[in-house]
Amino acid sequence: MSETGGQNDDSERRDLRRRTRLAAARFRDNRWMLAAGIAAIFVIAAITELSPGITALIVLGLVAIAFVAPRQRSRMRADREATKGERSGLERLTAETLAAAVADPMVIFDANGRIVHANAAAISAFNPLDQGMSLLLKFRAPEMQNLIETIRTVPQGSLAAEYIERIPIERVYRVTASSVGRGTGLYVLVFKDQSEARRIDRMRADFIANASHELRTPLASISGFVETLRGPARNDANARDHFLQIMQNQTGRMARLIDDLLSLSRLEMKTYLVPGATVDVGEILQSVIDTLTPLASETGLTIEKNLPKKQIEVAGSRDELFQVFENLLENACKYGQSGEKVIVSAGLSKGDGSEVEISFRDFGPGIPAEHIPRVTERFYRVDVETSRAQKGTGLGLAIVKHILTRHNGRLSIKSALAKGSTFSVHLPLLKNNRPVE
Repeated sequence: MSETGGQNDDSERRDLRRRTRLAAARFRDNRWMLAAGIAAIFVIAAITELSPGITALIVLGLVAIAFVAPRQRSRMRADREATKGERSGLERLTAETLAAAVADPMVIFDANGRIVHANAAAISAFNPLDQGMSLLLKFRAPEMQNLIETIRTVPQGSLAAEYIERIPIERVYRVTASSVGRGTGLYVLVFKDQSEARRIDRMRADFIANASHELRTPLASISGFVETLRGPARNDANARDHFLQIMQNQTGRMARLIDDLLSLSRLEMKTYLVPGATVDVGEILQSVIDTLTPLASETGLTIEKNLPKKQIEVAGSRDELFQVFENLLENACKYGQSGEKVIVSAGLSKGDGSEVEISFRDFGPGIPAEHIPRVTERFYRVDVETSRAQKGTGLGLAIVKHILTRHNGRLSIKSALAKGSTFSVHLPLLKNNRPVE
């Protein structure tokens, strides 16, 4: 017990000495402020005739504050150390380190137009880019030649140009050139890839042009028939009935096109679907077959089905999958008329059985191989006249593709001329109420 008591006494004495040293250091740091404060108190006391007792209390209070006020030097020292740390961190950064941190291709070159450094993104995009290589020899396009020559004559300037790299694939870049610092003799080129934005702009323009064309054709037809009905065919009952029927068909075509455009727009706004419900593939297919059996009968076709006896469940929206199967079966009935039958089948895909495969097989004229990769594009048609004669909008397969993307599914197409086509839908199968990975 005595040894423990002795250790406690030593600890208290050390703590007291530390506190005393700290108070003394604080007093030294604040002594000039204390002196100025005391002087000010005496001046005020002399002017206001303040009593000596109150003056003494105020002075004692200032002295006490001087012993406990934070040390100014400590704070200044801490600030200096922090600033020094920041500066040392920046000084450690090299041009190569900064260039590597830039995601876009970046090339640093000197006043002679020779490469000083190229980051990894630039080497990947434009390899080779060796140190000392002439940029004028590497980038021979007139716009790049002009950009590189001009930036070297514009002090502290920044210029931009558009550059198209055509090999190995076409890429469009927005190139910005600027000088590095003052008097360094170095310049930098930054390449911003605009290829995807250009592709989207082109696709949007094509979409608007195609949609306008598809709507303008029936509108022009309706307008012409209206003029005829108001003029030469005013009193011709047979012509009037014929023209009115054509006008009704054209308005129906426009209505289908608008519905498909709205469906496609809605799907593109939300690309992916969070599986919230499970649906039975066989039940949906049977409903689609029942719906389209009259259409098949009108075209002289029979629908043969090979559906599973047990339920095959997938995660997704019943309405959207119904639309997928309806579009594919309707296409098979319309474009496979010469084959006399359409076969609808469903079952587990070959391999690990983690997918359900739904196929729509027709025995029509088939699709030429060069058209197969593009048939899911909006408004793309293998045969324009045949498609319009079948009241197609050119958007059905695009809608199918978007819906399947939302369901983490895919569409495969096999076709041979004069032998027909098979459109197959692949969807992840549920296992224990969860999609198989």
